[in-house]
Amino acid sequence: MSLLNLRTQDTKMKIHLYLKTLILLILFGCTKEIPKSIAPNIIPKPLSQKIEKGVFILDKNTSLESSMKYKNVATFLNSYFEENYNLKLASKKSKNKIVLNVDNSIKNEEGYQLKVTENKISILAKTSKGAFYAVQSLIQLLPIKTSSKTIAVQCLEIKDEPRFSYRGMHLDVARHFFSVDFIKKYIHLMALLKMNTFHWHLTEDQGWRIEIKKYPKLQEIGGYRNETLIGHYSDQPHKFDGKKYGGFYTQEDIKEIVKYASERQITIIPEIEMPGHSQAAIAAYPELGCTGKQIEVATKWGVFEDIYCPKETTFKFLEAIIDEVVELFPGKYIHIGGDEAPKTRWKECAHCQQLIKKEDLKDERGLQSYFITRMEKYINSKGKQIIGWDEILEGGLAPNATVMSWRGTNGAVEAAKQKHNVILTPNAHCYFDHYQSDNENEPLAIGGFLPLEKVYNFNPIPEELTKEESKYVLGAQGNVWTEYISTPEKVEYMAFPRAIALAEVVWSASKNKKYSDFINRLAHFNKRLDVLNVNYANHLYEVKGTLINEKGEFNYELKTTTKGKNIRFTRDDSEPNRSSTLYTEKIKITKNSIIRAAVFDANSKQPLGKTFTQRINLHKAVGKKIYLNVAPNEAYNAGGKQALINGISGNNKRYGDKEWLGFSGDDVEVTIEFDKPTDINSIATRFYNGKGQWIYAPKEVDIALKLNDGKYVFIKNKIAQSDSILKSYYYNFKEYNPENIKVNSIIVTVKNYGIIPEGKQGAGHKAWTFIDEIIVE
Repeated sequence: MSLLNLRTQDTKMKIHLYLKTLILLILFGCTKEIPKSIAPNIIPKPLSQKIEKGVFILDKNTSLESSMKYKNVATFLNSYFEENYNLKLASKKSKNKIVLNVDNSIKNEEGYQLKVTENKISILAKTSKGAFYAVQSLIQLLPIKTSSKTIAVQCLEIKDEPRFSYRGMHLDVARHFFSVDFIKKYIHLMALLKMNTFHWHLTEDQGWRIEIKKYPKLQEIGGYRNETLIGHYSDQPHKFDGKKYGGFYTQEDIKEIVKYASERQITIIPEIEMPGHSQAAIAAYPELGCTGKQIEVATKWGVFEDIYCPKETTFKFLEAIIDEVVELFPGKYIHIGGDEAPKTRWKECAHCQQLIKKEDLKDERGLQSYFITRMEKYINSKGKQIIGWDEILEGGLAPNATVMSWRGTNGAVEAAKQKHNVILTPNAHCYFDHYQSDNENEPLAIGGFLPLEKVYNFNPIPEELTKEESKYVLGAQGNVWTEYISTPEKVEYMAFPRAIALAEVVWSASKNKKYSDFINRLAHFNKRLDVLNVNYANHLYEVKGTLINEKGEFNYELKTTTKGKNIRFTRDDSEPNRSSTLYTEKIKITKNSIIRAAVFDANSKQPLGKTFTQRINLHKAVGKKIYLNVAPNEAYNAGGKQALINGISGNNKRYGDKEWLGFSGDDVEVTIEFDKPTDINSIATRFYNGKGQWIYAPKEVDIALKLNDGKYVFIKNKIAQSDSILKSYYYNFKEYNPENIKVNSIIVTVKNYGIIPEGKQGAGHKAWTFIDEIIVE
């Protein structure tokens, strides 16, 4: 191209820009500013996003055009403009337009392309799902709230598709019941995040929530319990509120919700629990149980021994329920539970024992497999497939079942290797009923600790799977169990923003994910949640601390995830304020210390978040060498083995933080080596004792001291069992020997409790052991 041609082209571009600016000034008036677009901060992050110069002006002169295939999506978008901006688009075609078209060249069924130019917003997709997701991205390019009738949209081009086909959220409405309006709100929030599956947990020991016309006692009796447990299950003695509680969804309610979800490209999977978690149904129809005795709908949480008896009358009952359920839910799957089914009643039942012999089953686990397989055949005959919790693997997997792996990832690995589809929902990464912050004033939760960053860093593909086997991983799901969640506001608090993090996990390409970037976009997304009146948990302005051993010297490091903020701290146990010390470098620790810190804006007088408090006990084992005979479970190993002697004790209420280490069924041997012979007076630690979560304090702790002369001293200590949530252990060596004891190393052996007894949650399984800081003085 010649220099003359380049100059001519440049002149034309300048004239074009001049004329466009002139037109905009005429349109908006010389005294009005041209509207500004908002910066793109889309969640979940698109696969590809390219920002272009210029803006598209959305106003009453804009037209909305669509292929017939996407008319429903176009209607949804048009309604959004009217409801949120009171903006009615032009009824006739315009040069300034939004166009939704089919593009069959897009390979992914849920993929889309969104292109915004100065005169046109173009949406291309292969299916209505893809078109809807494009609309959701477009909505995030619009202002959250404005009174202006002219809206600027940033010019850009997005090419996007999901990483996984299954992107789910779950809600337990059986422990606590929630209104039709709230279920719709929950689904609406899922749609904003491009989630596509709502797992609706409808039946439980504590309540039956779906109308079954053939068996009306299910909702009339099973839908209500006489009272509800107050406080935590681990609180002793148990107390109850004495108030009747319950409710259920009519079939008309369900049709309404299914339609609402379908309009937002969300499939609902109903869960009808079997054979366990069925006490509410047996309370309504006692003949379904093995004893035939009248029982009541459960009033406290946990696992109960009364489960469906595998009699012909039970199967006919369940088949009739399935007949009504499949008519209400058009999706592919029915979830049949299959988890936490104690075998006590089956072991004592003559019919069950005879059936085991008749069908040549190995044991009661084999009987559960028989139960699930039989129900699967019936559900398959109705054109549906089953999903079950990973316990359905026990005794043999039903032929066409999809496994939902919740007890870690082992169930997913086992099922995928058997060429069964799997959905990941491990409790350590996807249970949103767990605590999400170290703050002591967090609302009551079942236990555990699942901060936002841990959710965001979850990889649904277990590393044990080959590339071929990983194809059986459909995706992942966040679970909201509601034993301790009784209001819509608390559901929102526990689910968000962790559901937002999970949405990005299951949609966005792993190469595009970065937590600090996500946090910045989340800050913008939270403003949308504010407008929607969502009671989300905001921990963006929290402080985190780490004690660092640097060649024998200890320093404490403070961090916050939000950029551009200041941390101020105190060391005198006072609350940090605007005048407190500004954190600029690691804090030197030479003795026991208390550090309080908070996040401030440059100009703010009050902290933006809650105060972080850390007590540091610089005892004699801090920073020394430590060895374990077994590794902690990967889900409860955030702090690594050094967490046992880092001078910081775990949280008093939750066992999943980075200070507690969790071991699944193992005896644990902890060896602490000193760099020189060291005088010691005592040793102390704590064990978590949350029996409702299968966590038991050990029955015995043994100590071996390797003395300076090479000899060993052995001390055995039985641990008295109790229902206290924390069990402390302390041994004063002065009682053993009043003289100073110089040791080279200490070996602490923590004996696992063993098998959880019948009648308790987790019965038949080995107990978990959780160990806190080992303090050596």
